This record gives sequence, C-alpha cells and structure tokens, in this order.
Amino acid sequence: MWLFLLFVAVPLIEIALFIQVGGLIGLWPTLLVVVVTALIGTTMVRAQGAETMNRLRTSFRSGRDPSQPLADGAMILAAGVLLLTPGFFTDALGFALLIPAVRRAAFDFLKSRVKVQSFAAGPGFGDPRSGPAEPQRGGDVIDGEFYEVDPSKKPTHGASGWTRH
Repeated sequence: MWLFLLFVAVPLIEIALFIQVGGLIGLWPTLLVVVVTALIGTTMVRAQGAETMNRLRTSFRSGRDPSQPLADGAMILAAGVLLLTPGFFTDALGFALLIPAVRRAAFDFLKSRVKVQSFAAGPGFGDPRSGPAEPQRGGDVIDGEFYEVDPSKKPTHGASGWTRH
C-alpha cells in the first residue's frame, strides 16, 4: 500500500511544484533548472560513487565490515536515479542523499531495525597476498534439481543458434 501511495504522491507533488515554479520564473528557466540540476547531480554522483567504491575495496582488503560503504553506494545510486528523474521534489531528495551526514543517519536508522544473524568470509578474505579464494571441498552441499536427457530421443524443434545437432 505504501508503494502505491508513493507512486501516486510523488508525481502529484512534482506536477504541483512544476506549476508553481513555472508560474514564478517561466517555462524556459524552469526547464533549464531541471537540466542543470541533472548535470550537477550526475557529476556529484560520479565523484561520490568513485570515492565510495575505493572505500569498499579498502574495507574488503582490510577485512572490515563493508556494510557502511555498501549502504553508501546504494544510497548514491538511488540519489542518481532521483536526480535524473525530472522534478524538484526528486532532485531535493537526491541531493539530500548525496550529503554524507544524511546517508549516515539513514544507515544508522536502518541498522537499528535490521539484525544480522551471521557474517562469514571465505579463506583469504582481507589478505590480498592470498589471491582468489579457493572453493571449499567436502562439507559443502549444493541443492539443485536435475533431469536425465535420453540421447535416443529426437528433438521436437529445429536447430537454432543456441543448440547443436
């Protein structure tokens, strides 16, 4: 129900804001503001996204908890989507998500509501000298379904680029 209300409320808010701002400054300046905020937002998202990726790599290399940089990355991605969506309300939300203090507050709020049961890493996690982790053998079980193909049966369809006959 909340998602439905969101999809109805946001466009209505945007339309109302476009009418109000357009009435105050005119059509072309309003459109120019929308394009300029998208360009500025894209530049900021790119810069903060690169910085967050570096922090994520560092946390993986050092074996620290990557949840903060991962959450920052997700919020920066959401900010980019909001900033590319035309409108003043979505731009305000997008620019707010680009403020590190706002992202931190949102992360702390979500962290207080989510309980992590366990966190595990494979061998060599955090040690760049160990190379890629080798898959463990023996105790791992991979659940799956299968069916046997009878090689004597002829296919019921013609050959395509995806099959060999």
